[in-house]
Amino acid sequence: MNKSELVSAIAEASGLTKADSEKALNATTEAIKGALAKGESIQLIGFGTFSISERSARTGRNPQTGKEIQIAAKKVAKFKPGKALDEAIN
Repeated sequence: MNKSELVSAIAEASGLTKADSEKALNATTEAIKGALAKGESIQLIGFGTFSISERSARTGRNPQTGKEIQIAAKKVAKFKPGKALDEAIN
């Protein structure tokens, strides 16, 4: 499912127009991005939790040359599904 299909599904389920559904989806994703950028986690009961995890710097290997390279530390977004979502897909 891509973004336009998701917008259509939201519009159909909520009774909103597609334009309003897209605005709602965009506002939701921006709110999630903003909270994660501040280092906060977002917990949606029954759906899951978005959080930030830190990866430490490490040494990797270039697969073409075999030469060792340094991989910088960085923050990554994580999602852990909630119990209801986990049960729905299994």
